[in-house]
Amino acid sequence: MHTFFLAPTGFGVGLTSISLGLVRALEQNGLKVGFYKPIAQPHPGDAGPERSTELIARTHGLTPPAPQPLPKVEHMLGEGHLDELLEEIVSGFQQAAAGADVVVVEGMVPTRHASYAARLNFHLAKCLDAEVILVSAPEQETLRELSDRIEIQAQLFGGPKDPKMLGVILNKVREADLGERLQSHSSLFRNQHFRLLGCIPWQEELNAPRVRDVADLLGAQIISAGEMEQRRVQKIVLCARAVPNTVQLLKPGVLVVTPGDRDDIILAASLATMSGVPLAGLLLCSDFPPDPRILELCQGALNAGLPVLSVQTGSYDTATNLNRMNKEIPVDDRERAEKVTDFVAEHLDHDALRTRCGTLRELRLSPPAFRFQLVQRAQQANKRIVLPEGSEPRTIQAAAICQARGIARCVLLAKPEDVHAVAQAQGIELPAGLEILDPEQIRERYVEPMVELRKGKGLNAPMAAAQLEDSVVLGTMMLALDEVDGLVSGAIHTTANTIRPALQLIKTAPGYRLVSSVFFMLLPDEVVVYGDCAVNPDPNAEELAEIALQSAASAEAFGIPPRVAMISYSTGDSGSGEEVEKVRSATRIARERNPQLLIDGPLQYDAAAIDSVGRQKAPNSPVAGRATVFVFPDLNTGNTTYKAVQRSANVISVGPMLQGLRKPVNDLSRGALVDDIVFTIALTAIQAASDKV
Repeated sequence: MHTFFLAPTGFGVGLTSISLGLVRALEQNGLKVGFYKPIAQPHPGDAGPERSTELIARTHGLTPPAPQPLPKVEHMLGEGHLDELLEEIVSGFQQAAAGADVVVVEGMVPTRHASYAARLNFHLAKCLDAEVILVSAPEQETLRELSDRIEIQAQLFGGPKDPKMLGVILNKVREADLGERLQSHSSLFRNQHFRLLGCIPWQEELNAPRVRDVADLLGAQIISAGEMEQRRVQKIVLCARAVPNTVQLLKPGVLVVTPGDRDDIILAASLATMSGVPLAGLLLCSDFPPDPRILELCQGALNAGLPVLSVQTGSYDTATNLNRMNKEIPVDDRERAEKVTDFVAEHLDHDALRTRCGTLRELRLSPPAFRFQLVQRAQQANKRIVLPEGSEPRTIQAAAICQARGIARCVLLAKPEDVHAVAQAQGIELPAGLEILDPEQIRERYVEPMVELRKGKGLNAPMAAAQLEDSVVLGTMMLALDEVDGLVSGAIHTTANTIRPALQLIKTAPGYRLVSSVFFMLLPDEVVVYGDCAVNPDPNAEELAEIALQSAASAEAFGIPPRVAMISYSTGDSGSGEEVEKVRSATRIARERNPQLLIDGPLQYDAAAIDSVGRQKAPNSPVAGRATVFVFPDLNTGNTTYKAVQRSANVISVGPMLQGLRKPVNDLSRGALVDDIVFTIALTAIQAASDKV
């Protein structure tokens, strides 16, 4: 087992953010990770649990041991009981390390009140036999000053030549080439042990608090809550100028601060909101209540979710209070914590961490590892994916993310002016290379090829032209002609609208007679496959066997070793009846078609999933207790189970992913989030590069 000790080189380096990202990066490489913050350092105003420990628990699903309270630590140090303190900390560390491949330990941050932090960090790293990773953030200093500061901290732990001193992570980096310049300038990196393990760029949006956080900080009166839980403050604008000079400041994510009697600014902010600009909110100061008649005029903006707050302080004092806001992530802000976690993990040196941890005993495909591999494999595939719902806001944002990160080369089917208008209103930056094709300009060239594809069905040119008015049909024709590698739709279309053109124009893959679906269920400790939960209402035995074979191939294609459980209400020979016989027959057919496949059924869900139950109910089964692919007997059972697990256990599901088609077409839930669309695009790109799905 390895232990990584994170030691800050000063105050304000973003230690908690680095802890979150390092745990995620290690998980993404298939490691089981533990976390321990030995000593609590509450910030002023913190009344709940220790922040790092709680954020790790909520973001990663871990249960770290409680840290030692700071007053107790200082009392023991003052009494000369360092050894006793370290013994208690080692005891907590053992709890964190139970069953883990690697443990991340977060050290103390030196402050005016904790000048002893650096010395205590040395003792902590020593007693835990930890490898030390320094965490630094460049301030307004020269390269030489930054290098000296890092080297001084390295010397406290034995210097850069000590094999336990791994290197440094730079956080909040505003200069793109700082890491390269530091490595070429500093003598620290001339030692083979000491490495730059990460260079995390400064990104303003990761520090954006919710409007609710602003309200809590200021003790503001809530005039209209709106979407204060969701909207984030990217920028604060104190409006004292006239409306014509204010209009250009009303951008997405702006918190407008103005005295409560500035009716003109209040109306301008409301008009901007009703025009589609998602302002963060409106903060009225100087203890002037807004005129009720003005608020009545603004009701459309309030209905659209614009939060309106009020404080008694004047403009200057309000601005000062906002400037003093604690930039730490609130423990209940899961969305921001996840974004920070993924952003930091993305900019760490995975190869160096993987090498340091050595060869894994067995690759553990945890949810973070699965998502990480999805993105990596999609980037390697470099596929062109068409998105027929090209002007839909979530789709535009997902396409922008995928294009910017190299997940796929996205093609939006929509009028360019519509896409740009949505992007501007939503504050979405469209990256270079993102293709936008106007259906009106390209539709005609697909009429003749479509007539040729459907000539056996009596399709003529006018009929084809009419069907191509549907952007999903148009995108499917692009796929049929190999102009794109895959298609993703469903944010505003039904499943039938997405699948029907694919069945007509793409057809099923060789050896398959039907199309089915799988969900990847991201359980806390592993990823499993559920099929079919979205397409076939009541498959017969032959069809169920085909769904099992398709689902096993999908699992294997995505790095999940297929062990297929055919689910029923009874296990083995314990039950009888038409439904059980169907499952039993489907299992036999699947075995005949693929004798190498590990498959068993009928199995009850608990016998398939729980090791102890599987050993009891099906002791000779190669699948019971450790199934990775669950095939349900019908759509009613499958869809109900997937939704029950997803909602009751708060499990993320990725899908549905369609299988059995010659080329990848995937359907979205109409309630899909932007991340759901991103991962579905990644799935589609990998499918396009694989010969298994």
